[in-house]
This record gives sequence, structure tokens and C-alpha cells, in this order.
Amino acid sequence: MSTEPRTATLSRETSESSIRLSLNLDGTGVSTVDTSVPFYNHLLTAFAKHSLTDLTVTATGDTDIDVHHTVEDIGIVLGQAIRQALGDKSGISRFGDALVPLDEALVQAVVDISGRPFLVHSGEPAGFEFHLIGGHFTGSMVRHVFEAITFHAGLTVHVTVLGGRDPHHIAEAEFKAFARAFRFAKQLDPFVSGIPSTKGAL
Repeated sequence: MSTEPRTATLSRETSESSIRLSLNLDGTGVSTVDTSVPFYNHLLTAFAKHSLTDLTVTATGDTDIDVHHTVEDIGIVLGQAIRQALGDKSGISRFGDALVPLDEALVQAVVDISGRPFLVHSGEPAGFEFHLIGGHFTGSMVRHVFEAITFHAGLTVHVTVLGGRDPHHIAEAEFKAFARAFRFAKQLDPFVSGIPSTKGAL
């Protein structure tokens, strides 16, 4: 089992956004998040708390145009940081799943730290993608964030909304379910020796 610190610090600078992000996969869920997008701060804080990942994010961007660029770019950097921090993935549980309610909303998430980027995302109610949560965060951005994270972290992720009415509750339950499933997938398992794959690599 790996004893190396599972941490990463990355920056990304483009004409659309400026991002600095650091994380510790073996943390306690402490976070400092300032993305300049208030509802995204809320979602990433929930991700950190429920995945037991210490997370610091500072970002600015062209949110006067749309939050899209800043939100997507943070998802890209978060995925890259997760991939870097996981290292060779020796000793991890690899698989994680969670079923998370938030009042009337219910979401299931399953994570495989597989090295193969794949997202299956379904069940959001009709019109969710057009709703402005908090007046600024379009519901369509939830899937877009998961696409960015899974592609750049090399995860297979299934997120299924089983029920829900309030867009805030649905989005938050999605992030909490993903966080909880990721928590179990990334954790070091004392019964796992080496890479948990018959191929010998993930």
C-alpha cells in the first residue's frame, strides 16, 4: 500500500479563467472555495466535505459573460488534480457507490477509478438543464462538471437521479452522492495488495 502523500496543486491560466487548486485525498473534508460562482462554491464545498478530501480553490473568470467557462475549467483542473494525487492507485478500494437523499431528491452514484473516462448521467427532470439555480448557475452545468472531472481524472462514473423536484436539492444531492462514492473508491484498503486490477494497471 502506498505511503506517499496523495496531494496535488495545479494552476490553469487562460483568457477565460484563472484557477489555482490544491487537494489532499487523505484529508478530513476541510475546504476553502472561492470560485466567484456562489452556487458552485456550495457544490464543491459539499464535494470536499462528503468525500473527505481537503480542497482549496481560488478562481476568477469571465462570469460577466457566463459562468460556463469558469465552472468547466475548474472541473478540468479538479479532475487533473485527482488523477495526479491518486498516483499509481496502489492499494485503493477502486470501487465506490452511494445512495444520497436531500429532502425530496434521491441520487445514486457509482465510481470506478478505472483509468477509463466514462460518464453515464441520467434522470434529471425535464427542464432542469434550463433552470438558473441561485439566479446564475444553469442546471446543465451539473452534467458538464461531471464530464470534465471524469474525463480528466480517468474515472468511470454513473450518476442517476432517482427522484426530485427542487433543482437546488437535485444538484446538491448529485454532488454529495458523487462525493460519497468517490470517498469509498479512493480510500486505501489494507486488504488490497498492489494495483486492484487483473491487468496490473489502472
